[in-house]
Amino acid sequence: MLLYPSVDKLLERVNSRYSLIMLASKRAHELEAGAKPMLDSYESPKTIGRALEEIAAGKVIIDPDENEPLS
Repeated sequence: MLLYPSVDKLLERVNSRYSLIMLASKRAHELEAGAKPMLDSYESPKTIGRALEEIAAGKVIIDPDENEPLS
């Protein structure tokens, strides 16, 4: 169960649950591949949780012109 960040807070940043999952998945894969973290500290030890924290913080967004996640 997702407790932090809350789904409501995440959906303020991304317009649909589908887009949220796609964005978080792509960013989690980037983190696993060695991408530089965008936050100083994280609550979650897992990459998917870290990706969601970055989205909640507004560090990762979807480019509306390309429908591709930007980080």
